[in-house]
Amino acid sequence: MNASTPEFIVVEGPIGVGKTTLARRLADSFGSDLLLEGADENPFLERFYQDPRSAALQTQLFFLFQRGQQMRELRQGDMFRPVRIADFLLEKDRLFAELTLDEEEFKLYEQVYAHLSLDAPRPDLVIYLQAPLDVLLKRVNKRGRAFERGMEAEYLEKIIEGYTKFFYYYNESPLLIVNAAEIDIANNDTHYQLLLEQVRKVRSGRHYFNPTPSGLAL
Repeated sequence: MNASTPEFIVVEGPIGVGKTTLARRLADSFGSDLLLEGADENPFLERFYQDPRSAALQTQLFFLFQRGQQMRELRQGDMFRPVRIADFLLEKDRLFAELTLDEEEFKLYEQVYAHLSLDAPRPDLVIYLQAPLDVLLKRVNKRGRAFERGMEAEYLEKIIEGYTKFFYYYNESPLLIVNAAEIDIANNDTHYQLLLEQVRKVRSGRHYFNPTPSGLAL
């Protein structure tokens, strides 16, 4: 670490793109605290994938209350370990709520959100991982999480579109947009080091990292 290292890095992207894997590796590289969204802790998530309409509100409210606790923990973090890595933006919950809730449910969600008064620190860097639908479906199936078995391709496609729209307008923090279709962050150290170099460079504005198979082979 050095003086120019971002103090708060967020990794984001649709389901299956590798954000948690990258967050873990960055935390190891920087020797930092790690904050994970904890999707597997949500008792309503498997029910949601099986029957989205009946379980959407419970699923989103659980995540919302979970975020409230996580934001408090983030604010109270260890001052002697200033670098923090998270695999979610607070705003992502609203993105999912808009996709899954009907009009009246979303109004209730917004009211609860307002009363919670969530105060998320502004990231010094956001890394947005992208990959096409077929790649994401393969990765989701490969990791074999029980609660994701009922996920439909149409739902994942809507999530991709939601993220694309969200980050098209996003300007709250420096942003690194990564084409993650060809990179293997989990198992290939060369791929990870190439991405880490990009992470260390970005201090402002919007940047793109679009590695090609030939470039990754170097």
